[in-house]
Amino acid sequence: MRVLVATDAWHPQVNGVVRTLTMMAEAARPLGVDVGFVTPQSFRTVALPSYPDLRLALPSPGKIARLIADIRPDSIHIATEGPIGLLTRHYCRKHGLPFTSSFHTRFPEYISARLPIPESWIWAALRAFHGASRAVMAATPALAGELRARGFRNVVLWPRGVDTRQFHPRAVDLGLARPVFLCVGRVAVEKNLAAFLDLDLPGTKLIVGDGPARAALARKYPQAVFLGARHGEELAEVYAAADVFVFPSRTDTFGLVLLEALASGLPVAAFPVPGPRDVIGTAPVGSLHDDLQVACLAALTISPQACLAFAASHSWEASARAFIDHVRNVRAPDSGDQPVQFAVKAPHLIA
Repeated sequence: MRVLVATDAWHPQVNGVVRTLTMMAEAARPLGVDVGFVTPQSFRTVALPSYPDLRLALPSPGKIARLIADIRPDSIHIATEGPIGLLTRHYCRKHGLPFTSSFHTRFPEYISARLPIPESWIWAALRAFHGASRAVMAATPALAGELRARGFRNVVLWPRGVDTRQFHPRAVDLGLARPVFLCVGRVAVEKNLAAFLDLDLPGTKLIVGDGPARAALARKYPQAVFLGARHGEELAEVYAAADVFVFPSRTDTFGLVLLEALASGLPVAAFPVPGPRDVIGTAPVGSLHDDLQVACLAALTISPQACLAFAASHSWEASARAFIDHVRNVRAPDSGDQPVQFAVKAPHLIA
């Protein structure tokens, strides 16, 4: 089985969407599913305003068609709502091909934090984008419930995983005063980092990641340590060197970094909002409190062994199986109860 995934988020970007798609594809291969991608790497790109490290693809309908023809998929999944996602959606609609989609990012909150655009307008646009999707995949039950309440149809669950071979405890000393309170992610306004950096905590506040707000935050909070972006083993070692993982975001739909921290033996401190609440639930692996300082101090008392046991139950294989089940269950308009099986051919796609 071949699945095509259209995504506007891809390497060298470092975020949850890119990691989710990469790890899912890797885990799907032993299950007999080959996942191919249409990504910004195939097109000219321009930098996003205020995000010079993020580049927006400028695709054309013809090239989108040719790339799909090269992959010859049995199913099509649209992962993002950007230009690549829009043109792939347009192609599927034009040719009567069913597709699935996924909801990763709370664009209404992110855009409204920067521009005077009502969130209701953006939600309406997202609802229209996903309206033709046969299955809208959401990472958590809370997000799925919210999407349904906002008028999204065909919402299903697609859980996330963590690579415990990479993220695990090890002896690492960064030479920082302990306890080390770590935050990993994009350094931008929507991540609510000031809520963490304003806290009166013992030890060290450590920020890993890059983004448009990094320089300003580093000037405002000189006592915090900003390491910049870290990847692979370097990132895993930073997790292992910390004592508590702090997640101040109120808008993330999931937060893969939560599972990476737990797999490294780090308890989580966060606000009791969707995302951390869905990942952790009632498990004794984190402290969720409206007062983030209370959450941080309480997390110091949580057993690292409980965190490790929790993370071990979240595999990328299980995530890939859920994704595969959803794309296999897509039905064509005239196929009755039969799953769609379409091996698209270049002449049809480019017509």
